[in-house]
Amino acid sequence: MAVKIRLARRGRKKLAMFDVVVADARAPRDGRFVEKIGTYNPNTNPATVVLNEKQAIQWVLNGAQPTDTVRAILSHKGIMYAKHLQVGVNKGAITQEQADAKFEAWKAEKEVSIQTKATTLQQSKAKSKAARLEAEAKVSSARAENIAAKNKVAEEALVASVVEAINEAEEEATGVEVDEVVAEAPAAVEEAPAVEEVVAEEAPAVEAAPVEVAAEETPAAEEAAEEAPAAE
Repeated sequence: MAVKIRLARRGRKKLAMFDVVVADARAPRDGRFVEKIGTYNPNTNPATVVLNEKQAIQWVLNGAQPTDTVRAILSHKGIMYAKHLQVGVNKGAITQEQADAKFEAWKAEKEVSIQTKATTLQQSKAKSKAARLEAEAKVSSARAENIAAKNKVAEEALVASVVEAINEAEEEATGVEVDEVVAEAPAAVEEAPAVEEVVAEEAPAVEAAPVEVAAEETPAAEEAAEEAPAAE
């Protein structure tokens, strides 16, 4: 019986998860299987893979053929590297302790790589979110400025219409256009004589009056002076 290691789909639409199963190559994809050795969740970033490493290594050593997707998953988890090391142990190239030490070192390095990738993704998401919020704030600010400008224009138009309505009401009540009154006001102000000019014109007449009276009364006083000796 040809045995394959493949994925069996489960989960809801657009959020599918997969079981890593060992099954007969003739069985349907989601049909009967011999053993379940792990799960694969591609909905997370990075993808979440849970495997029974010992069982996976044993099935690979026994000749089970993984599909292309499962081979990538097994390589990601180090199963194919562990197989390579175990083949070396079986051939006597290295000891089991050396193979185990190398595999554990590889796993530790892989975990650091995965953690670094996860941290980088989180930082990238945080920066993207901050940039998006900043862009939204700029858009909101621009929208508020536009609304304020429109409100100002509408307010000015309303004030102008109210003033125009008041002017029309005054024109209808008085029969005189407000513009004509405003235009004639400066001319009337210019034609009106200044107070200083009026005072300057009338002041000489007031001062000349006493001089004329004195001139008229002088001959009479002289005649009275001449008649005075005769009376004595």
